[in-house]
Amino acid sequence: MKTLYKTTVTTTGGRNGHTTSDDGVLDMKLSMPKSLGGEGGEYTNPEQLFAAGYSACFGSALELVAKSHKIDLGDFSITGIVEIGQNEDEDALDLAVTLDCYIPGVDVESGEKLVNQAHEICPYSRATWDNIDVTLNLLLDEDE
Repeated sequence: MKTLYKTTVTTTGGRNGHTTSDDGVLDMKLSMPKSLGGEGGEYTNPEQLFAAGYSACFGSALELVAKSHKIDLGDFSITGIVEIGQNEDEDALDLAVTLDCYIPGVDVESGEKLVNQAHEICPYSRATWDNIDVTLNLLLDEDE
């Protein structure tokens, strides 16, 4: 792999700790959600950060694919929903992701094509391929 960008992030204290990037841009406290046995609170957690990263990366992949097809995405958005839960054997935790892809102004066939092609080139999608369940939803305007 030819590296185009590299970042380093250090977290101390696990899910109830603190995370900081090497450039200082990311500098925040973490807290475990109540549903996982933590206190919850006003701080982020790894699942929120993963949802943010995946949805942003997928959005960029979608833009790239749309550009190659000369399609204007308009005011599109990608909502990442990350779930964590016990696996079937209840001996470990697994993740599942849903990406709600809102693309106004495109028809279903074009939208599905764009979303599927974005999934093929998105680095997050490729990193999670056959490792976690990823569901892709295409959301259109009601009049489409």
